[in-house]
Amino acid sequence: MARKKPTSSADRPAPGPLRLHVPEPAARPGDDPDFSHVRVPAAGVSQRPPIDASEPELRAYAEGLVRVLGDDHRAVGDWDPQLDADTLRRGLRHMLLTRIFDDRMLRVQRQGKTSFYIKSTGEEAVSVAQAYALREDDMLFPSYRQQGLLVARGHSLVDMMCQIYNNTRDRLKGRQLPIMYSVREKHFFSISGNLGTQFPQAVGWAMASAMKGDTRIAASWVGEGTTAEADFHYALTFASVYQAPVILNVVNNQYAISSFQGFAGGEHATFAQRASGYGLPGIRVDGNDFLAVHAVTQWAAERARANHGPTLIELFTYRAAAHSTSDDPSAYRPEDEFARWPLGDPIERLKQHLIAIGEWSEARHEQLVKDLDDQVRADLKEAESYGTLSTPPASPSSMFEDVFKDMPEHLVRQRREMGY
Repeated sequence: MARKKPTSSADRPAPGPLRLHVPEPAARPGDDPDFSHVRVPAAGVSQRPPIDASEPELRAYAEGLVRVLGDDHRAVGDWDPQLDADTLRRGLRHMLLTRIFDDRMLRVQRQGKTSFYIKSTGEEAVSVAQAYALREDDMLFPSYRQQGLLVARGHSLVDMMCQIYNNTRDRLKGRQLPIMYSVREKHFFSISGNLGTQFPQAVGWAMASAMKGDTRIAASWVGEGTTAEADFHYALTFASVYQAPVILNVVNNQYAISSFQGFAGGEHATFAQRASGYGLPGIRVDGNDFLAVHAVTQWAAERARANHGPTLIELFTYRAAAHSTSDDPSAYRPEDEFARWPLGDPIERLKQHLIAIGEWSEARHEQLVKDLDDQVRADLKEAESYGTLSTPPASPSSMFEDVFKDMPEHLVRQRREMGY
């Protein structure tokens, strides 16, 4: 049989022009919110794997979505962490306190008493539930939307407010942007405005903990937009190679400061699936389900403590508020999207769960809101007694402090030349 003569390039049809794909959100301002692309599996269908499961055995978890709370507000399935009612009520309290604190500090910023603020509205279950699943002495490397970690660890709101105000009680002496807290005694690493730096720092800290034979693990958080930064990939490489005892959290709240998650690569794969390329397990969880977030974080912590290595968790949630007080989300998304978000409000969902199991009521909830609002008002009054943005700044002499244990001679000389 005669062989067919190969087709030459001259005989092939001319290809059309190349096209560049530009990600496009499902809805823009003025459109009806469209979440038809969001697949929400039934609660309880995902099985809790053993903590020593290999990465290939766990790949389905990076594409799925771990959920515990069903539409009837009941906890179902293998991932149910079986938390007692007192713990759930504390979790609800801390989420509410975080939201009321956020709302009050936004008003303070609008009044000109501070320059900047970032809210975590709609994402409170991420920080509070994860704080509950970790030990008090585990090291936290947060981004700028995890103030709930400090709230859950019982840190003083007055101290947080003073850092926001940069006043005379600001432990950071006005050197940080407001909301970029640093609280050493709560094992809360200084927040950085350079996004992504905390991921490799967390991995390095976890490696050091393992080298010392310690029992503490590290956890870190970035938004989905930051996964496009090089630091994200450096961290995953080192975590994988050295099997560092660390939990790496990607908070996929659908939007970076002004662009939707498609620009970070979220159109073609989940962010949890990025772990597979590094041989790491990735798990995707309903970030508005307090119980599911707690369960998955607890699983990852147990895995790390048992020397089975790191875990990448994608917390699938929604940023209800603006990115910051410098952002106007009405310019890039429909105004009422959060009300249509298929995974609901984390506070409302935990509240309804407690009501469903007979451990809460609307009346008790209303009273709690009032009590927490009173607490925040009282704390604000105390913080403002130490000054706000209008307070004279700290002495210039303080710029020489807190860098070196023993101040070098050249800095002593420079400070003297300034008259201090």
